[in-house]
Amino acid sequence: MKKIDEVRWGIIGCGDVTEKKSGPAFDKVPHSSRVAVMRRDAQKAADYAARHQVAKWYSDAAELIRDSAVNAVYVATPPDTHAAYAIAAMRAGKPVYVEKPMARNHAECLEMLKTSEETGMPLFVAYYRRTLPAFLRVRELVGNGEIGQPLNVLVKLHLAYGERDKYPEQQTWHTQPAISGGGHFFDLASHQFDYLDFLFGPIAEVHGTAVNRAGYYEAEDTVTATFRFASGVAGHGSWCFVGPKDAEEDLIEITGTEGRIRFSCFRQGEVELTRADRTSRFTFANPENISHHLVEQVVQALRGEGACVSTGESAARTSRVLDQITAGYYHNIR
Repeated sequence: MKKIDEVRWGIIGCGDVTEKKSGPAFDKVPHSSRVAVMRRDAQKAADYAARHQVAKWYSDAAELIRDSAVNAVYVATPPDTHAAYAIAAMRAGKPVYVEKPMARNHAECLEMLKTSEETGMPLFVAYYRRTLPAFLRVRELVGNGEIGQPLNVLVKLHLAYGERDKYPEQQTWHTQPAISGGGHFFDLASHQFDYLDFLFGPIAEVHGTAVNRAGYYEAEDTVTATFRFASGVAGHGSWCFVGPKDAEEDLIEITGTEGRIRFSCFRQGEVELTRADRTSRFTFANPENISHHLVEQVVQALRGEGACVSTGESAARTSRVLDQITAGYYHNIR
């Protein structure tokens, strides 16, 4: 692909995630700006454009993709339209940065990758933990041998059910498999598995059990899994999204031959390193717009100034793992 000197973004789906997590970063990064936004609700699209000083707005994604002022597209819609919009943009000769999870399932990811290869258009995915200070520090600690040879990783995410999960009329797309691909597991565990892929490489073997225990929605709400990375590290995980508030836990724990690292995936806090009788704690702050560092990498990659750590290829591996863990559950209910 020809290098882009000034990256002019068109955003498809200017909803909540683009208000602070990602949207402003596209204007803050050098040689990058938002020039157009799209939302099916024309009034909301116009309001977003006015509040964020974006020149153009659309209620039709095809019109945004055709806009000659747009030379890169950010897809920030729910997962059911990720593949269609990304493929259309790449076929129009425009590189794509898409929200996570990459698509509803691994099959859709493969279609996106096929189009990227055929068109020569780069495809990036918004797994921004690969660029955040705390997670880079964990990678550095592991890489430097601070815990010796990594042996095992434990992933645990237990969250209390939300009040709106109890009532169908208040549920969001996150618990509607036709839109999201699965439940909260697909939305949240995808971050965890993508980061572990960044840390240890691809997962070579995975086995899982997914069930629905509370009955509030169709998607899975309780999941367990065991997995093995090609690098040899073993892992196991537990996820539950319908437990009591006082049982909430968010933990990734890596055990090695000489120590242990503990940290949270979703709650900003400490990274804890334990070796023998010594425990060290490191505290980090995230950027104001949490996707900033990753957006910066994407822009640099498009300008030919560097590489981006989160690509369609790496993100598709995570979607494959999610599919494999929940395959039994969705085979039984469909």
